[in-house]
Amino acid sequence: MIVFGLEGTAWKLSASLVDERQVIFERGATYMPARGGIHPREASQHHAENMAQVVGAVLEKARELDLKIDGIAFSQGPGLGPCLRTVATAARALALRFDLPLVGVNHCIAHIEVGKWQTGARDPVVIYVSGANSQILALRKGRYRIFGETLDISIGNAIDKFARSVGLPHPGGPRVEELASKADGYIPLPYTVKGMDLSFSGLSTAATEAAKRHDLAEVCYSLQETAFAMLVEVTERAMAHAEKEEAMLVGGVGANKRLAEMLKSMCLERGAEFFLPPVKYMGDNGSMIAYTGLIMLKSGVATPVAESKVIPNYRTDEVEVTWARDGGAA
Repeated sequence: MIVFGLEGTAWKLSASLVDERQVIFERGATYMPARGGIHPREASQHHAENMAQVVGAVLEKARELDLKIDGIAFSQGPGLGPCLRTVATAARALALRFDLPLVGVNHCIAHIEVGKWQTGARDPVVIYVSGANSQILALRKGRYRIFGETLDISIGNAIDKFARSVGLPHPGGPRVEELASKADGYIPLPYTVKGMDLSFSGLSTAATEAAKRHDLAEVCYSLQETAFAMLVEVTERAMAHAEKEEAMLVGGVGANKRLAEMLKSMCLERGAEFFLPPVKYMGDNGSMIAYTGLIMLKSGVATPVAESKVIPNYRTDEVEVTWARDGGAA
């Protein structure tokens, strides 16, 4: 089976072809704001302007390779409404044009499934951290259950917000990571874990205030260490509660080497396995949508065009996971 996938929940427009074994071809275009964070209407306009080129390149590759496409998958949510609607419109047009089944994919679950596909993880507790999401999840009784999540802003948003406040260029995460690697000391910052949930808003604000009085590299280091320790704590408790022996880090913030290092150390102490997908699959990409669409279609899940409206606040635990079970793929 070969599936065409289209991703465009935020700043990255990406289209891809995958089969069960590999990513066949992927093409993308990235929206970069002139200043500040993502502007939803600007991002959706970027996607609309680049859609023909991105989609056309992937379809042309399919023709060159004489491939038969079996389905069209698209990111149905969560994400920025204008961006989601632009992508959904293109996906519906493709499905109708080529008379192919359409499947709406939960963006968060796609990060999980492409991670499992690329690493070989079977039944992990998942640390999903990105610009918009921060969740600790595990598969239990047919759904990815959220054991802990942010109560306010995501870890990626918190780091980017801090980076903008101190004048670091976009994207802020890599700049903060680079500066943190040069620090010599730690500055105490608010550590907020409430039950199994986390709060990053106060931490970001406190780091901004600390940067007015302390060395910027030390503040970056302290921000990372505090936020990542919070995530590791909740992950370890989720592993104990769910009785899982694997952990997997996914999402754009997962590219941070220090976070991966801290999670790996915790897993080693527990005698558990730690999985980290290749960096190119950590950020948003069409391949994760295509692959998740593929395994959904194989399990009999499709989305009628009349029911393909976008879901900007699509919760991960709303999706019935028909294609996998605890302990491995179905």
